[in-house]
Amino acid sequence: MSDHPIDAHVRFDTHPSHTSAVTATLTGTHHRAAQALLAARGFENLDDHTMVLGRIDHEEPYWAHQATHALHAEGITTEITPRLREAIDEEWTWANYPMHWLTRAEVREASNAAQTIYDDIRHGRLIIHAHAHDGWTTVAIGTYLDGGTVALHGENHLRSIADRLESPAQALASFQRLHGDAVRPGPAPMTDIEQQTAQARTSLRSPDTAQAPAAPRIERVPSYEAAPGDHEALLNDFLTENNDWEKYRTWDDNTTIANHESLTLRVLFDHDARSRDPKWTIAAYETPVSDRMWHMTIAATTPAPILNTLLTVLAAGDAWETAVGSPVTEKTVTDATRPVAEAGWTHTVDGRWLRWQTLQEDVGVQFDAFAAQALHTPLDTWTIWVGPSIDHPTWAIHASPYAPAGLLDHLTEELAHGTGPRQTHTAPAQPTKRITSSPPAAPTPVPSKGLRR
Repeated sequence: MSDHPIDAHVRFDTHPSHTSAVTATLTGTHHRAAQALLAARGFENLDDHTMVLGRIDHEEPYWAHQATHALHAEGITTEITPRLREAIDEEWTWANYPMHWLTRAEVREASNAAQTIYDDIRHGRLIIHAHAHDGWTTVAIGTYLDGGTVALHGENHLRSIADRLESPAQALASFQRLHGDAVRPGPAPMTDIEQQTAQARTSLRSPDTAQAPAAPRIERVPSYEAAPGDHEALLNDFLTENNDWEKYRTWDDNTTIANHESLTLRVLFDHDARSRDPKWTIAAYETPVSDRMWHMTIAATTPAPILNTLLTVLAAGDAWETAVGSPVTEKTVTDATRPVAEAGWTHTVDGRWLRWQTLQEDVGVQFDAFAAQALHTPLDTWTIWVGPSIDHPTWAIHASPYAPAGLLDHLTEELAHGTGPRQTHTAPAQPTKRITSSPPAAPTPVPSKGLRR
């Protein structure tokens, strides 16, 4: 510690409306010295005496603790609230972390590298020329202002530099050849985590105090635009009404599995899934001990009417049993898409992809003929999507080759003709400053179980 204490004091606390962010309250005649040290460690000014550390990897408590050591070395006193101390001492791991062989320290190092890339993009040090979705995640090409073109892979705390390239022109040409029509100019839209992190850096206020109460209004909209509703309530209602299904929680508490009494159909429900991530995984088996025959994933933001249709078909039983293992034929495709075809959706053929879309191109059904024949490929044969594009959907349903035509028929019928409720709000009488949205769920302490392949 410095032999000459500085008249500055920093009080660290948890962010009042963001799960993992950290605030720093600065006092003292020389508080700007502490401000400069914290700015070098990722804290950003909210006002003259308040700073916020918001990161995409939820590691703010750890890095705030490291910042206290740097402040102590300069003779600046610090205080850590009990709430933040508890967060610092908490041990947790990312659920379903893809690099499971890494130690906790190595995971933190990898996520810090992703944070650095995020900050470089946000502050304009790394210019993103183009991005695309490769079927699994977001990829991009960018160039640092001080030189060096890189290929990026992944989102949020999993983003990394996949390759270093010779020139932007060559990199873009190669990127275009590799990803074709999926390429979009500029950086990808902000993820939910990036938006929540950005909001945490700009306000300490809770969404409940952000604006005057708005009067809700319920309007009737097409099913694919309806509200997601409470997926957990839908699951509980389904299990209550269907005695031939039984549920149990897995050992990690973030997953519920429901089995049909035949033990040939299983539903996995991820309680912690966010936004466009799969919240439901449905898998069918020829026998209770056989490999998976077909499967389907449903995003967390899928509207309730669409999900209700799917659960109704599963409860009926005859729309999934008879089709298990059936080959994908022209008749299968025709039967599955007849409702949208009859509704006048535009049908196009783009190489191996057959698509049916509305005239507005904001909702569609895609069939991948290549994936339908390559049964062991991880590619999805069927994709039902709603949003700006199939690469960046608001929500999506993905299905494998043997997904029953009867089940798909019911889903496309709901897409073409169904309606559902959506709640909107009238503007408040006195508009107030826009503030943060609800914080993301905290990372779960142990990895979740998946369905066997």
